[in-house]
Amino acid sequence: MERLDDLQLSGLKIWQDTERFCFGMDAVVLSGFVRVPKGAKVLDLGTGTGILPLLLSAKTEASELTGLEIQHESALMAARSVEQNGLSERIHIVEGDIKEAAALFGAASFSVIVSNPPYIAQDSGLHNPEDALAIARHEILCVFADVARESAAVLPHGGKLFLVHRPERLAELICTLREYRLEVKRLRFVHSFAEREPSMVLLEAAKEGRPGMKVEAPLILYEREGVYSEEMKRDYGF
Repeated sequence: MERLDDLQLSGLKIWQDTERFCFGMDAVVLSGFVRVPKGAKVLDLGTGTGILPLLLSAKTEASELTGLEIQHESALMAARSVEQNGLSERIHIVEGDIKEAAALFGAASFSVIVSNPPYIAQDSGLHNPEDALAIARHEILCVFADVARESAAVLPHGGKLFLVHRPERLAELICTLREYRLEVKRLRFVHSFAEREPSMVLLEAAKEGRPGMKVEAPLILYEREGVYSEEMKRDYGF
């Protein structure tokens, strides 16, 4: 069922379909981790219903934001949200395959890339590979190496990739990024509660960057059950 949700940020709203896929906390925390220079062109690989371009339109001074999405219905919904918010001149939704990003946009065409890619490895159990929710969560239509390869091709020297993923795949992520000359420069773990293991990891990688990584203090989502942490209240408006 479709619904129009209020993002509680600069009056932004987003169309979502509860039977397909709705954005989660991962996209929200990634939007707060991203650093976008004024006037930069930003590409979101696997934009879904356009949540990251919408949030970054309010949080940054990017000149142009492009969302690439392979699923037709999701791309249409993202375009509707862009139009709903009067952002058609600043945000562009392109229907296409992450594996073809370089061919679609050309080399060194974006200075910043963001991505909330499928987390679950290709060889994990899957009931319905054609389901929209499964495609968003499982590596069905692309694997992480595709994200790294196409990011490296589309970024210029020194360009930045920001992504959110699962901590249990961190070693693989860093190795794959390095294979494509993307050096991890910042890392931050995200915990639901301070005493629990991290549920997400945020990464910033620079193309042709020098070795050397800053591990930031963890982001804690909840102070206790049902109560957001002070950082989430202060920086994310929860």
